[in-house]
Parts: sequence; C-alpha cells; structure tokens
Amino acid sequence: ASSSSVSAESGTVIAPPTAAEALAANAKASHVEDSAWDASSAQAITLNGSSASTSASGVKIEGSTVTITQAGVYKLSGTLNGQVKVEAGTDAQVVLILDGATITNSSGSAINVVSADDVVLSLNGSNTVTDGTPSDTNAEDNAAIYSDADLTITGSGSLTVNANYNDGITSKDDLYILSGNITVTSKDDALRGKDSLTVAGGTIKLTSGGDGLKSDQDSDTTKGYVNITGGTIEITSTGDGIQGETDVIITGGETTIIAGGGASSGKDSNNSTKGIKAGVFLIEDGGEVTIDSGDDGLHSDGAIRLTSGTIVASTADDGIHAEGAAVLDGAKVTVEQSNEALEGGLITISNGEVNLTSSDDGINGSGSTTVAAVEAAKTATKTTTTNNGPGGGSMQDTGEKILISGGTVTVNAGGDGIDSNGSVEITGGNTIVYGPTDGGNGALDSNGEFLVSGGTLLAIGSSGMAESHSTNSSQGWLQASASGNANSTVTITDSSGKVLANIKAAKTFQNVVFSSAEVSNGQSY
Repeated sequence: ASSSSVSAESGTVIAPPTAAEALAANAKASHVEDSAWDASSAQAITLNGSSASTSASGVKIEGSTVTITQAGVYKLSGTLNGQVKVEAGTDAQVVLILDGATITNSSGSAINVVSADDVVLSLNGSNTVTDGTPSDTNAEDNAAIYSDADLTITGSGSLTVNANYNDGITSKDDLYILSGNITVTSKDDALRGKDSLTVAGGTIKLTSGGDGLKSDQDSDTTKGYVNITGGTIEITSTGDGIQGETDVIITGGETTIIAGGGASSGKDSNNSTKGIKAGVFLIEDGGEVTIDSGDDGLHSDGAIRLTSGTIVASTADDGIHAEGAAVLDGAKVTVEQSNEALEGGLITISNGEVNLTSSDDGINGSGSTTVAAVEAAKTATKTTTTNNGPGGGSMQDTGEKILISGGTVTVNAGGDGIDSNGSVEITGGNTIVYGPTDGGNGALDSNGEFLVSGGTLLAIGSSGMAESHSTNSSQGWLQASASGNANSTVTITDSSGKVLANIKAAKTFQNVVFSSAEVSNGQSY
C-alpha cells in the first residue's frame, strides 16, 4: 500500500491513490488462468466411500486418504469419507477437477494442500466438501479446504462447503476466484487468502460465524489485501463482511453484505461487525456494493476513496468512516441509515451523487489530520479529535477540514448537518442540508472558518445553534429566520422576483441559509 500526503493547512487535500495505483503498489496476486492447463489430459480418480481407485502414477491411496504427489491434472468424482491431500514439489502446478465429487472428513480438513506451487480447483457439476474437528486442534489446516500454496478456483460447476470446525476455504498465499458457483457456511471466516484474496467472477454466497472475505497478512505492507473485480457476492457474517489487513479495492462486481445482524441489531460492543473494513486504503472504482451492518458500513484506519460505482449503506454506527482522509470523487453514495453518515479528519467531495441520512451528524470532520493516508495506518501515531456532541465540542479549530468542490450532496441529519471540528470550505457543487429540528444542533457547524467561494448551498434547520458562512466568504450568502413544517416549500427570490431556489423541506425548520453565484452581498432577497 503506497502512501499519500494530505495538507489541511493549505486547503489542499491530495487524494488517496486510485485503485490502479494501489494495486500496482501491492504484490501481484498469483493465479492460474484456464488457458494454462488442458482438461483433456486429466487423469481420473474415482472416489469409493472409504477408499478410491486410480491408474495415475502421481497418486497414492492409503485407506481413505488420497494423496497427489506429482504435477498434473486430476479429475475426482464420486464420494469419499476421508481426505484429499496434495503433497507435490514446490514448483508443481496441480489441477483438481471436482466432477460431481462429495468429500467429507469428520476429523479434519477435507482437502489439504501441504505443498505445491499453484493449485487449481476446477468445478464441474455439483460438488460438496465438508470438514470436522481434527484430533490435533493445533494443526495448520484449519479450513474445510486448506492450501499452503496459491489457490485458484474456476469452472462452471458448483461447490458447497460446510466448514464445521473453523474457516471455509483458506490459502496461506493468494486465493483467487475466477468463476464457479460457490456456497460456504463456516464456523469462522468463509473465504481467506492470507497474502491476498481476489474475486474476479463467479456467484458466491457466504454465511460465516466470523468474517466473510478476509486477507490478514500483517508482516508485509504489500500484501493482506482484498480485491473484487467481478462476480456476484452475497455475505451474511457474524463479524465483518469484508476485512483487509491493508487494502480493500473494489472495481467491479455486485456485492451484498449483512454484517452483525444488520443495522436493526445495533452495534455489538464486543465484536467488529463492519460491512467493509480496511487497515490502510478502502477504494471503490466501479461495481455495486450494498451494506446492512451493525457497525460502520465502510471503515478504514487510513483513507477511503470512492471514485465510481454505487454504494448503499444502512448501519447502526457510521455510514462511511475514515480515520484520516475520505475522498468522494465520482461514486454514487447513499447512506440510508446511520448514526453519523460520513466521518473523517479530511473530507473532500469533488464529484458524484452523495445522499446522507443520519440520526446524528451528517458530515462530521473529526479524526486524524497528521496521518490521513499512510502506509503505516495501523501503527502510525495519529492526532485524533472527538466531537463532543451539540455545539461542536471544545469550539477550538483542531485542524480537520471538509471541502466540497463539486458533485451533488444532500444531507438529512438529526444532529448537525455539516459539522467540522476544524473548518469547512465550499468551492463548487450543489449542497442541500436538511438539518436538525432540535435547538441543540444546527444545519451548519464549524469550530473554524466556514468559507463559501462557489457552488450552491441551501441549509434549512433549527434556529437554536444556527450558523452561516464566515464574513470573509467571497460568495454572497443570506440567512433568514424563516419557519415551516415538513413539506413546506422554501422559495428564495431576488428583488426583481427571479426565483433563485425552490425546495420542499423534509422536516420542521426555523432557519434558512442560502448561497450561490446569483447572490450579491448588500442586495435584498
């Protein structure tokens, strides 16, 4: 994961890397393309209950254990109450075609790759793999399908994994899914690639007692990432839906996540139940993501960048939370339910369509300003500030910054609409804020300056903590004590009767703030 610098003092926010840049900075995921092997060369292994039979010289059968010792393509069919092992050379490529195979091991992993360079599971027909509790609970192969080598899954068939002991499918190296219809039910994590986990295609349905998709290499900053480029993924997780020790990068596919029972279950104080959690960068540049989570919808200990694609999130905590920088530069983002909808130390919205609904603050500038997007996000010293509720906490500018330079932003907040422990600057875009109905919060709230030099801003809310632009804003603005109820129409006209804004209020209000290029200071409206 590469690093990016951010300067709050200058007003310049250098974005986290693009998806392509982040992937280029990471170690390349190893996988085997379908064109790299020939199914017609497959050697048959027939599974016969407690034993098996084959004429392949690279296969050893001892009781109910089938061990593959040489590189090659092998086709497994039938039923085995035992284990399939791969113990080939460290430079061997082994392809296992599961062709109507049912493999069940009541005392450990069902498929265990002990040694090889690359292993492929190619799915044909309907296949089922089931594990059980091993006699040695310290054994490394703690998944129904476990590989100590790079593992690629492909094919047009289906695979059902019942992981009764721990994880569903684990590779200690790279786990790469090209295609296939894969269903995993696991006691702990469903799919885990320690060095990296890539989903490029397929239809995947995961039900996990831990995390859904996971990569947890913590000794190499270029590894430990999750990358989704295609496929259809459905995750129901007791823990996090997707968890990357370093990065989570999404450029395609359709991903649906229910984590921790969803927003209606509330936040679990003992377990992490986030939709997507990244240690360094969380980047989306394509694809569709739908999240219903008990904890944050999107969370990064470093920075978040949402460049294209769609995100829809409902959560009992923050919709989008970055400890450092959050950059929204083109994606369509909808937070339907949240405590705080968008939170970060340095927030930039430059493009896209952003719709935020929250019970507390809509956009909250609170977090790290000294370390916003760094490679060592998990271990770096951070200056973290906390909003202490109504009124913006200490009222001291602590350096956070919210910058809106483009896009369409709509905020419907039960607390402050736009709230920064530091400053706010609007230079472009179209921003509408439906602020709180109680007097303890305001549609706009900043401890530092609130500057408007471009774009359009319309904020309606309560009057108790009403705030408007700083007097040195270069664009004209107006503020009025105007009251109305939900569905009341707010119309702003100039002295000649020209309509500058016309909008229906989402709820009761007592105060209106408006700024656009058509407003000139000193004129009547």
